[in-house]
Amino acid sequence: MLERKDIRWRQRFQNFQSAFRLLEEAISIDGPSEVERAGLIQFFEMTFELSWKLLKDYMEEEGFTVKTPRQVIKQAFQSEFITDGHVWIDALADRNLIVHTYQEETARKIEQKIRQEYFPILRDLNKFFTGLKG
Repeated sequence: MLERKDIRWRQRFQNFQSAFRLLEEAISIDGPSEVERAGLIQFFEMTFELSWKLLKDYMEEEGFTVKTPRQVIKQAFQSEFITDGHVWIDALADRNLIVHTYQEETARKIEQKIRQEYFPILRDLNKFFTGLKG
């Protein structure tokens, strides 16, 4: 069973890395069009979703019991797998907000938060898991 969980987080990490690369590419676009901004936000949503599920899979292998994204984030912060727990919680709230509504003004605000706050925490997570995998 442990071997299966080990494989699960490693497979999830591969999916996370694929989504992260797309987000990274979208972040590199200065002055995006509305369509490009929507793509950036979509890539953030995918990457963020995979990020908390990756953490959940890894923590379960480590013996933790976590179910919800909020529980995962709190435990990952306490276990020092992530830093900036408040930024992670904000990212979760914004991900939930943008999934259920689309307004141009909200999209612009979230784009800036993705660029300035959320992309860096996802980049740090990528570095953390790259170090584990190597």
